[in-house]
Amino acid sequence: MDSPLNSEIESFFDSAPPLNDRAAISQKLKEFIALNSSESGTRRVACVTSGGTTVPLEQRCVRYIDNFSSGHRGAASTEHLIKMGYAVIFLYRRGTCEPYCSSLPDDAFLECFEVTEESAVQVCQPYSEAVKRAIRDHHAAVAGGLLLKLPFTTIFEYLQMLQMIAVSSRSLGPCSMFYLAAAVSDFYVPWKSMAEHKIQSGSGPLDMQLLQVPKMLSVLRKEWAPMAFCISFKMQRFS
Repeated sequence: MDSPLNSEIESFFDSAPPLNDRAAISQKLKEFIALNSSESGTRRVACVTSGGTTVPLEQRCVRYIDNFSSGHRGAASTEHLIKMGYAVIFLYRRGTCEPYCSSLPDDAFLECFEVTEESAVQVCQPYSEAVKRAIRDHHAAVAGGLLLKLPFTTIFEYLQMLQMIAVSSRSLGPCSMFYLAAAVSDFYVPWKSMAEHKIQSGSGPLDMQLLQVPKMLSVLRKEWAPMAFCISFKMQRFS
């Protein structure tokens, strides 16, 4: 008999909009895991989640609730895990910090590059070593099959993709790890109860009921990837 938690999780996924490019994401995961698995030995594979999730308030989203996270912890941890010999599936919020970019300014293209008199683009001298190192290390990780980047924006995308990664990682057994550094939304608006278009401010005060996002860590550990090692973070408040 299904537990109340499993029923809540099933209800959440039933309420979620279909994941774009699900087939393509599934294929990338299959190829990445196969690349890091062999008869001679399986490489340790970590899924690192990073950045914050958004909760859309409309189906054609204009407004949303955001859980802020810069993504620096997830990006830096990914770099260290790759140095330690792990292959990493980096599940990250679009627009947040990515591995090997921490030494670059936020406006990387505007700050790091310049146009020469011959209309060519070159790296500005103060950033040449940082850009060279970032490009070299990133290309080496991707070309070596050690880094797979999968972006998300909404809470729906994040949890659907996390489930896909966990289920795909079952074959790795104890060689898989989940390093959950993303800032995950606690509440959401069910897709079917959302307004399709922009909520009009002329309609008066906004009265909206949000449901609680089911706690999925225990399900990930017990059902989706029962042999994986899991690390999670919880924000602490200090008075």
